[in-house]
Amino acid sequence: MSGSVLTEDQIKDLITQSLEARNFSYSPYSNFRVGAALRTVDGKIYQGCNVENASYGGAICAERTAFVKAVSEGHRRFVALAVSCDLNHYITPCGICRQFMNEFGKNLEIFFVNDDGTYKQAVLADLLPYAFGPEDLPSKESNSA
Repeated sequence: MSGSVLTEDQIKDLITQSLEARNFSYSPYSNFRVGAALRTVDGKIYQGCNVENASYGGAICAERTAFVKAVSEGHRRFVALAVSCDLNHYITPCGICRQFMNEFGKNLEIFFVNDDGTYKQAVLADLLPYAFGPEDLPSKESNSA
């Protein structure tokens, strides 16, 4: 069913972990629970959930939560992300999450997971064409000249 670098068992595990991560969502304002599971190049999986805040702007999405957890433990290279919600509807990462993920590579596989575990997939570069990233900034060498 997929053209993924992951095996079907690895995809199933990632999907299961994203569905489980919804249980930790703190979403008292929207009641829209989102879960994410992020796989590093060495196979470790980090779960994330959305965490809302009364000031709304202080909220963080499940995708970024998973990335922040992984990066804070020293990981910088990622293979795939699964994202799910309670609806039987494929959701995709929001714009800020897409930009945030782009920092770590355009070839990230993303699985959009329905409540029943079925999924669609895409590559981040297809979701964020013409992305601005680290390669667009001047190099440190050119700044010191």
